[in-house]
Amino acid sequence: MRIGDVAARTGASVRSLRYYEQQGLVESTRTSGGQRDYADETVDRVRLVQHFYAAGLSSRTIRGILPSVDAGRATEDALELLVRERDRIAATIDDLTATLGRLSTVIGHAESSRPDLCAAHSATDLDAAPRRPLRSGPRASRSA
Repeated sequence: MRIGDVAARTGASVRSLRYYEQQGLVESTRTSGGQRDYADETVDRVRLVQHFYAAGLSSRTIRGILPSVDAGRATEDALELLVRERDRIAATIDDLTATLGRLSTVIGHAESSRPDLCAAHSATDLDAAPRRPLRSGPRASRSA
């Protein structure tokens, strides 16, 4: 099956399919003309990969759990990867929830009818609010 056919059947872009192959998530062979040729089963694999991405998993994590999927049972390593990803996502949600609370405080003060209190209270409230260190980028969140 050609790459355009896989894309049409899965909703994935041709670029995504090339990326999946580069990351070792799907495989293809090459025709004599050098074009990618995918097995029919690739459609199900691409849908599974898309499902894993939608669950917040990285390509590295997906690549790590695919052997368990292929074997039909979850290994301890695969479960450990999934739990670690769940914990990472939960920590990100906690960080975002705290940030949302601080932003709501800033907005509340900005909407205050007493502009003289807005700046003073906003800084005091924000200083008193518990904070977690901010992370930036995907690599920073993995180091925790």
